[in-house]
Amino acid sequence: MSAIKTTATSANVEDFINFFADTAQKKKDSFELVKIMQEYTGQKPKMWGPSIIGFGSYHYKSDRSRQEGDWPLVGFSPRKAAISLYVYMGTPENEALLSELGKFKMGKGCIYVKKLTDINVEVLKSMMGETIRRLREKFPEVI
Repeated sequence: MSAIKTTATSANVEDFINFFADTAQKKKDSFELVKIMQEYTGQKPKMWGPSIIGFGSYHYKSDRSRQEGDWPLVGFSPRKAAISLYVYMGTPENEALLSELGKFKMGKGCIYVKKLTDINVEVLKSMMGETIRRLREKFPEVI
């Protein structure tokens, strides 16, 4: 089994945003997302792999394979095409919230937004809350 590539690192989050976010708008939105997610989770931001900013963590074990590891409770990445939000688990509650979120695209495991003003931040917080609640139910090792 191969090693998991996306793990927590000691890289500086602020330096990452200043270097990686390719527009002034994306930098502004990234710093705002850090503030929102840190306040909501009570966790400090931490780099996961080379490009994900995560908050909190949990230990998972896959039901379909022998893979296991640690992953952030919620997070985001200011990628070139859009900001990837890792705040969604596909629960009925999160599905219902999608209709209120605003302008976004869905990926396999994340939500893509062009800019933070395209979405309702209060709905984003509700989605984070639902995701964290479900993760705590499923994985008791949530930090």
